[in-house]
Amino acid sequence: MQNPIFNQVWWIIGLPLIGFLIQCFFGKNIIQSLGEPKGKRVVGFLAVAAVASSFAVGVAIIQALAAQVDHDRAIIQTGVDWMRIAGISIPFELRIDPLSMTMVMVITGIGSLIHLYATGYMAEEKDYPRFFAYLNLFIAFMLMLVLGNNLALLFIGWEGVGLCSYLLIGFWYKDFANSIAANKAFIVNRIGDVGLSLGMFLIVALLAKQGVADPRYLSYDVIFSALPEVIAKEPMWATAIALCLFVGACGKSAQFPLYLWLPDAMAGPTPVSALIHAATMVTAGVVLLTRMQLVFIASPVASAVVVIVGLFTAVFAALIAFGQTDIKKVLAYSTVSQLGFMFIACGVGAYWVGMFHVITHAFFKALLFLGSGAVIHAMSHDQDMRNYGNLSRYIPITCGAMTIGWIAIAGVPLTSGWFSKEEILHQALYSHQAMLGGVNVGLIAGLLGFAAALLTAVYMTRMMMLTFWGGEERWRLIPAKEGHQEREVDHHGHSSAHAGHPDDHDFFYSESELAAQPHEHEHHHELDENHKPHEVPVSMWFPLVILALFSAGSGLWLKGSEWFASIPKDRLQAWLEPHAHEAHHGPAPILGMWLPILGMWLGIAGIAIGALWYWRGLPKSEGWDLARWNPIRRAAGNQFGYDAAMMNAGIEGGGTLGNWLWRTFDSKIIDGAVNGIGGLLSGMAKGFGWIQSGYARGYALMMLVGSAGILGWIVYAVNNFGGKG
Repeated sequence: MQNPIFNQVWWIIGLPLIGFLIQCFFGKNIIQSLGEPKGKRVVGFLAVAAVASSFAVGVAIIQALAAQVDHDRAIIQTGVDWMRIAGISIPFELRIDPLSMTMVMVITGIGSLIHLYATGYMAEEKDYPRFFAYLNLFIAFMLMLVLGNNLALLFIGWEGVGLCSYLLIGFWYKDFANSIAANKAFIVNRIGDVGLSLGMFLIVALLAKQGVADPRYLSYDVIFSALPEVIAKEPMWATAIALCLFVGACGKSAQFPLYLWLPDAMAGPTPVSALIHAATMVTAGVVLLTRMQLVFIASPVASAVVVIVGLFTAVFAALIAFGQTDIKKVLAYSTVSQLGFMFIACGVGAYWVGMFHVITHAFFKALLFLGSGAVIHAMSHDQDMRNYGNLSRYIPITCGAMTIGWIAIAGVPLTSGWFSKEEILHQALYSHQAMLGGVNVGLIAGLLGFAAALLTAVYMTRMMMLTFWGGEERWRLIPAKEGHQEREVDHHGHSSAHAGHPDDHDFFYSESELAAQPHEHEHHHELDENHKPHEVPVSMWFPLVILALFSAGSGLWLKGSEWFASIPKDRLQAWLEPHAHEAHHGPAPILGMWLPILGMWLGIAGIAIGALWYWRGLPKSEGWDLARWNPIRRAAGNQFGYDAAMMNAGIEGGGTLGNWLWRTFDSKIIDGAVNGIGGLLSGMAKGFGWIQSGYARGYALMMLVGSAGILGWIVYAVNNFGGKG
């Protein structure tokens, strides 16, 4: 008999949705009736409670699911039919299984902490209810994405989080740059959505052609049972479907070449950055690949493509991070790089390992983003790391929490990031899943992955050293810097004054540009030599402490270790087993027994390199005089020209193409055809116009000619045919 708690799964989505509606219809009224401070506390509490309650329901359901035997850990809750068209049925149905419930825990758990943090971070925001309405709706759509039992419901959630990310990134829409960033995110994601749509259409076409009896062609249980037989007969379809789905995943999970929207998403408030970059939207592509892994496993070519793109993304984004001076931009490119690692894991067939890194990354990256928001808050909303230095003295809680996140992402032994990253490299080196032209792409990715991991440790150490240590308090030097470099153009191509950016969402503007902007969210003051950084309120540092604990210990709890015999090994792998096909393993690679030792010391070595380089503070070669920057670092800060090239191709190139099409195709062909037909008809009208001239004598003449013609025809007919009747 099924546990009745499973019937409550609808509340997991419903509660954040109710929170969204409350914020929309009653949020402003609550603030107006209770007064701003108290009213905002009530509105914030309702927003947090909606997501936290969803988390509580998820905990109860996941406990019941864990009590089920392995083969019964896939429960479908069906609601009403959504649509039934031409033999295709798409119902509202939710899937309770280890993969979906794992993501529910991550989304609602970390989402609750981010909501709590946002109540403090956005406390001075005038449009408080609108922000939390978007945030609650984002969570609801993300839960729909992971809980839906068919690709159509996944697509609703997929588009829903895309819409909400657009609204949240452009929350301060009166700033033109924020609107540009929101548009960029929305448009680039639509490119990926084309691939996801095509993949769905191919699945429907193949199952319909196969004559599958169940018309729920897009439902996972139907796909899992019927599609393997189809692609076994025609393997090329597995590659086609997999590559289409992968294009969709590239857009949402910011893989090259569609990653370029994610760094610009930093224009949104810091809680938005944490929500999008850590546990939710950017992991949707990894969830899609994991859910549809049967298609990718059937296609070594598609798997190899996933590995190649993931590897290039991991290395490319890590190199770009070295050229960033904005603390949030460093973390943004770090996210892109870590997503590359997740795709490497999926490409080599170790899907549970990809999800392992999704979980650990959610903890330490949410911690680092929220910590960066605390730093920005302490520094009067200045995001430039060159204006920081020695902040550990002033914000010790933030520093301590971010230190744990730093060593976790760097891969220091026994931290969560070390367990998941080492497992990715291990699986890549031993797997034979990703084969392309007889070459084991996974092995190459595993070897180069060590370089990407080392780069991660170095650039994250750079960020931490420039922010918290180094001995010098560089914000005290800001007035002196302003005297001779007030209007320097930075490596992003934006004018900026080194007094710092007035707010963390305004980094695209110079001071003069900002002065002309109608801000409703000015809650800042300028940095000066008398400024003293301050610790954030408890609503902001408490989530940091919780995330720090999970960043430190979640890897050991989920994976286990030979060093701790009392902790069960491979707990997560056993939990995800119904959705985790083991990679095709071959003989041990050349590293053999040295792999764990190399992985163990990689993070420590990266930290040592970064600390040695930055222990004295900001090097002159990375200061405010960009002429002294290394050309490679300047190129890295400019994304090696890729973003500019894509923007030029998409905007200027698109305009040029449009103008050419207008001049050549529209003006000459389309307009020519229309004008030609019009001219022909006009000429014909003029030719026959004399018939309706309006002159009576002309009409009489036509009647006479017509009558004579008729009489002539009659005479001719009688003479020639009269005797033959």
